[in-house]
Amino acid sequence: MRDEDTREDPRYEAVRSRDARFDGAFFFAVETTGIYCRPSCPAITPKRANVRFFATAAAAQGSGFRACRRCRPDAVPGSAEWNVRADAVGRAMRLIADGVVDREGVAGLAARLGYSARQVQRQLTAELGAGPVALARAQRAHTARVLLQTTALPVTEIAFAAGFASVRQFNDTIRAVYASTPSELRAAAPKNGRGRRTATPSAGIPLRLAHRGPYQAGPVFDLLEREAVPGIEEIDGPPGARTYRRTLRLPYGTGIAAVDERPGTARTGPAAHPGGWLDARLHLTDPRDLTTAVQRLRRLFDLDADPYAVDERLAADPRLAPLVAARPGLRSPGTADPEELAVRALVGRTAAERLVRRYGKTLDAPCGGLTHLFPEPALLAGAEPDGTLGALAAALADHTVRLDPGADRDDAQDALRAVPGLDARTIAEIRTRALGDPDVAPPGPDVPDSWRPWRSYALNHLRAAGEWELR
Repeated sequence: MRDEDTREDPRYEAVRSRDARFDGAFFFAVETTGIYCRPSCPAITPKRANVRFFATAAAAQGSGFRACRRCRPDAVPGSAEWNVRADAVGRAMRLIADGVVDREGVAGLAARLGYSARQVQRQLTAELGAGPVALARAQRAHTARVLLQTTALPVTEIAFAAGFASVRQFNDTIRAVYASTPSELRAAAPKNGRGRRTATPSAGIPLRLAHRGPYQAGPVFDLLEREAVPGIEEIDGPPGARTYRRTLRLPYGTGIAAVDERPGTARTGPAAHPGGWLDARLHLTDPRDLTTAVQRLRRLFDLDADPYAVDERLAADPRLAPLVAARPGLRSPGTADPEELAVRALVGRTAAERLVRRYGKTLDAPCGGLTHLFPEPALLAGAEPDGTLGALAAALADHTVRLDPGADRDDAQDALRAVPGLDARTIAEIRTRALGDPDVAPPGPDVPDSWRPWRSYALNHLRAAGEWELR
């Protein structure tokens, strides 16, 4: 193939230059080897004629390709596109990542989106090359690999913890995706301490939460430290080496997550900073919650963002350019619990602490300062029915206001506006953090349209620089 032909396809150029900026945005497979990879795979670049491109790992697996053992394409950050998009496909991808298909099936996914199962299947397959079952299957395979290589759980327990319906289905999927049996995959776990297996999940599952490009951990941990509510959150250690810990209410049980701060970097460009990770550990009462817990931490720390796209757009503004240069890769933190975030955005830190003390559920096994779960909306609606808090809690409890990963952001905002006493600034904070909208401007300040679609990030730059006050 002529050189000019290869240059016409930017995806192949990304593969040829091993550009980590595109890890997770697409995958490529090599027909002569039967393997699929991430764009930054260090292996010898294949000939263009032998390469096929896929939007998702599930589509590559569905075409008969197995995951590369060298670059581990199943461990890449999720595509930033799914957090930005507000259409049905974007909402579906967020729900699948949260484990909805495993818990509720395709019918449950479709009901949450307001479509028929056939419509959801058709839309996802047409755009991504894989339907919801295949996408969930790829995610289950990744969860199973993590459990195999980081815990000593019996293989049979891992099969069901990862969401498989049977051990046979589990074995067949692992062979198809990794070209290994579960026992072989477990034996291949890294021996450098990171992959060392713990006795049980209750002892903690060690994880690396991958991100693309530079990541400014400091401002994220500063925010979490300012907002930490005793009983459900704690943060310790000096700046640059802090550990954030919090309790999690999950579909099958409860959890405690610990995430370590890693210093940010001022380097830019794919060659200078291809990406990295945050070290984390999860203590779960039920290992079936692993996938959901990981995704909620990823949303809290905004780990699937595309910092290159954000920084490129905002750096074109004269006011923001020096701020972006000072903090490349600044994130827009979300939340691990959207309904909790909505209540906290309304009442503030001090009142939230009171709610935890009075109504929070006590953990069966408290850990240090982590003793409670944040009270559920239904409990708050009954315990404190008056005023804006009661109205918001009731709306969350009866799902008049939906803030789950598949919620329509505009519909949620309209429902929030109908809650008596809920002001526009609080609604903007809920939309930014609970709904993960990257393009929110609070009422009042002059926020130019040229900052779209990253106004949430632009305001975080102003806050980090002390040019915009938190309320």
